[in-house]
Amino acid sequence: MPPASREPTPMPDPSGPDAPRPSRTRRFELKTWGPFIALGILVILGTLVNPVFLTPNNLVNVLTRTAFTGIIAIGATFVITTGGIDLSVGSLAAFIAGVMIMVMNALQPAGMAPLSVVAIGMVAALALGVGAGLINGLLVTKGRIEPFIVTLGTMGIFRSLVTYLANGGTLSLNMGTRGFYRPVYYGDLFGVTYPILVYALVATVGAVVLYRTRYGRYVTATGSNEEVARYSAIKVDRIKLAAYALQGACVALAVVLYVPRLGSASATTGLLWELEAIAAVIIGGTILKGGAGRIWGTVAGAIMLALIDNILNLTGAISVYLNAAIQGCIIIIAVLVQRDAKGRR
Repeated sequence: MPPASREPTPMPDPSGPDAPRPSRTRRFELKTWGPFIALGILVILGTLVNPVFLTPNNLVNVLTRTAFTGIIAIGATFVITTGGIDLSVGSLAAFIAGVMIMVMNALQPAGMAPLSVVAIGMVAALALGVGAGLINGLLVTKGRIEPFIVTLGTMGIFRSLVTYLANGGTLSLNMGTRGFYRPVYYGDLFGVTYPILVYALVATVGAVVLYRTRYGRYVTATGSNEEVARYSAIKVDRIKLAAYALQGACVALAVVLYVPRLGSASATTGLLWELEAIAAVIIGGTILKGGAGRIWGTVAGAIMLALIDNILNLTGAISVYLNAAIQGCIIIIAVLVQRDAKGRR
């Protein structure tokens, strides 16, 4: 007898009620949340070692001092995300501070209003910062020189220039102008100092630009694979140039907030700021080779570094002269963690 025919088994409707639904649970990523977890642990540790740690005055002081390198680190996040690096930020800060003080000192005897003197000084600082960033960017993009070499060279140039301008000494702001300028650093709004407010604003704008704009997507694409980005009609050189200009603008803005604190500039101004900025970016989760930037991680990283210094100062367990060594160790550990995480994927 002929074999009985079998009816084909009906395939399940992919859109039917029995269709598997995609999981909405998000996988926990240590590289994303790690900086915030570490920040929370530091807060708990600081509270345990010294009750002074959680006082409003101490926290405001820590965040105010974080603002300078934190703002610079926001700019560094864009540069590092493109696959570059800028070692000249500390020296550039000293140079901008010196030129800014000289400009304001030259305008003050002319009888200009203090507000005009300070405003012109701020504009000069921002113009100089953007110009220096463009020089770094042009040497990297048009000169085809490695960012490490370019910024290592300009680091020495900027530090030498401020030493020359100060004749090996210190450039001091005129006392009359400094008295008018001091509230930019020491003033506050509802108990929150202006540097903290500016830091929060810069971080918010940086996050919007990196995460929500076409330029931010192009920054990430350039760092992920530069050749593919070029084939995708992305103007890679322009993206990098804008990143270095943004870095220069962030350095200038940090200097504008920093000058009224001491009212002076010398060859030691901004010393090791590049180390702190890069450390904040790396421990915040931004990949050193580029392709993944995290603004809020950078913010957390900058605050972590300041909290570590503050806790060490409150406990006296380690000499403050070893803070740079600790930051260097943090950078190495953070890069090792990134490599280990990448190797497991």
